[in-house]
Amino acid sequence: MSEKKQASLLVQGYEVVIGFETHAQLATQSKIFSRAPTAFGAEPNTQACAVDLALPGTLPVMNREAVAHAIRLGLALGSHIAEQSVFARKNYFYPDLPKGYQISQFEIPVVQGGEVSFFLGDEKKTVRLVRAHLEEDAGKSLHEDFIGQSGIDLNRAGTPLLEIVTEPDMRSSAEAVAYAKELHKIVTWIGVCDGNMQEGSFRCDANVSVRKPGAPLGTRREIKNLNSFKFMQQAIDYEIRWQIEQIEDGFEIQQATVLFDPDTGETRAMRTKEDAADYRYFPDPDLPPLVIARSWVDEVKASMPELPRQMAERLVQAYGLPEYDATTLTQSPAMAAYFETAAKASGQAKMASNWIMGEVSRRLNNEEKDIAQVPVSADTLAALLKRIADGTVSNNAAKQVMDALWAGEGQDVDAVIEAKGLKQMNDSGALEKIIDEVMAANAPMVEQFRAGKDKAFNALVGLVMKASKGKANPQQANDVLRQKLQG
Repeated sequence: MSEKKQASLLVQGYEVVIGFETHAQLATQSKIFSRAPTAFGAEPNTQACAVDLALPGTLPVMNREAVAHAIRLGLALGSHIAEQSVFARKNYFYPDLPKGYQISQFEIPVVQGGEVSFFLGDEKKTVRLVRAHLEEDAGKSLHEDFIGQSGIDLNRAGTPLLEIVTEPDMRSSAEAVAYAKELHKIVTWIGVCDGNMQEGSFRCDANVSVRKPGAPLGTRREIKNLNSFKFMQQAIDYEIRWQIEQIEDGFEIQQATVLFDPDTGETRAMRTKEDAADYRYFPDPDLPPLVIARSWVDEVKASMPELPRQMAERLVQAYGLPEYDATTLTQSPAMAAYFETAAKASGQAKMASNWIMGEVSRRLNNEEKDIAQVPVSADTLAALLKRIADGTVSNNAAKQVMDALWAGEGQDVDAVIEAKGLKQMNDSGALEKIIDEVMAANAPMVEQFRAGKDKAFNALVGLVMKASKGKANPQQANDVLRQKLQG
């Protein structure tokens, strides 16, 4: 990285270092070690069985589908899928963890290495992954409904999770959020997680530290359970500022787990952070090593959809799109399909890309809808793009047509153009007449142009477009006007 680029990333002279741990709840029908259901929103303690409650004499049995999901993620991230991995007991004591330990993976995880690549603006970034390991979720302590007491809901206990751990490769909150969004896209794309952040299906913990450039890594603080991209950015930005202020005031940063309060916009320490030794990991005697045959990996691979990065590469090759466009259009399978239909039907791939990333996305964002709810079909958009390409309507007029289509004023593009009188003027005789009239009425401006003042030309083009009520072809108006002025 150049010195100039490095300097631009510094915050008050400090380099920010961020690593992520993400818990993705796996989209299985039952829990990781029991047959209890995983559906969200049931009455407390109605979806917890004897295994989840850790009653004496119960034994965990591995959920095959959870392992298949881990394999899918490993394949999607270019990771090594361990032929043999080991489950361990991670000991800690909370009321919502009946066993007094969580079954997780420690020394030998099922998914090892890999990477996530994404764009930050138009710059490509890559974050390296350390691992993704299978584990069970804990239950939930409920404090709101009990005066002076806490309730325990064990419905979530034993829900299968993949914990995805990165190297400390991110250098800003914007980069961290872009990584989290890309990972969220991947897990939902391949169907291993529903990605519902409000329900806790996709929860991120950010490890944040700061240091002077070239110095060893600083002491990190872990911000737990970030369940929205907006709060993620706010929490990391606050934590960065807080740590720098502490160091500048002469204090040392203490390793800790912190929570973000969206109401105050601040992080606050929850507990001093434990090290791995504090959890007293040891292999779970009730679970044999998890062995994954190569044939199983091949079977899962054969069932995988085209991945976002593969699809983006194909869009670049097949449609000549810039890499940035292709990456943006593969935000979801639905958006990619919408683009491909519009591009093929119109023969205008780059224009289709521009309209989907611009006009279509802007309208969807304003209405807080996703591409699956778009009221204008891809074929209808294609028909509109054809009318721009053949000069029937200008780009500005096309936006008015889109307004009408979006509002449900019909889906026939030509009928809307006709009804609203938006057809572009292609009669060169009529255009020349308008230009002659504008030049005659604005002689001083004509003289200014001929005296070398280019601004006068733009003003005259504006007057021509106004006189034509926006129906003149802008390029044609430019060409004819310049020809007449220079004649």
